Formats: sequence, C-alpha cells, structure tokens
Amino acid sequence: MNRKIRVLVAKPGLDGHDRGAKVVARALRDAGMEVIYTGLRQSPDQIVQAAIQEDVDVVALSILSGAHMTLFPRVTELLAEKGASDILVLGGGVIPEDDVPFLKSKGVRAIFGPGTPTQATIDFIETNVAAR
Repeated sequence: MNRKIRVLVAKPGLDGHDRGAKVVARALRDAGMEVIYTGLRQSPDQIVQAAIQEDVDVVALSILSGAHMTLFPRVTELLAEKGASDILVLGGGVIPEDDVPFLKSKGVRAIFGPGTPTQATIDFIETNVAAR
C-alpha cells in the first residue's frame, strides 16, 4: 500500500469496558497504522457511518458484553448495504469459540480473543489489507 492502513476501533453496544480496545489501538498505531477510536457505546449505524467517513480499511470491533452475535453481523450487513463490504471486519473480546463459525459466516474475517498477542492482529491486518 502507498498509504498507512486505516483502522477504526469500535466498542459496539452497551459494553463499558475499553482497556483491551485501547491496548489494541495503541499496538496498531505503534505498528504504523492510522487508528481512529470511536469510544464506548457505539451503535452499528454509528460505527459504519464513521468507517465510511474516515475511509478505513479495517473495522476492529471489541466486545465483552456478550452481544456479539447481534452487533457484529449488523455491522457487516450495514457495510454491505452502504457498498463498503470491502472493509475488513475483525472482532475481539470475550467470544466463545462456538460462536466464531457463525460470526465468520456473517463476514467477520477473524476473531481475536483474550491473550492473543497484538502482533497476531497486526500481522493479520497487514496480510489481509494488502490482499484486498
């Protein structure tokens, strides 16, 4: 790529815990990516609107509340409706392994759970954005 990878880090729903999202945002920034952090309690509509306005390559969703089965697919649906399905969508947080196949079938490309090294996320983004 000729420009920095742009990543929107978002906290969908009513989840009020953002330490992990901030750690990931900082690691991505330190890896040379441009990072936009939306803050807490964002609706899928707000996340998609920000992603399009900011012309991002990646939307990284972080959730601990358990609402990932509803909120993550809604983000991918809205991106598709807005003609932005080429944006790479990732998920992170406390997400049971049994839920991962469903989320992937809905367009979430990868899930990074607790304890995942930040370098794994960086590598995944760099590899998959370059392939777009």
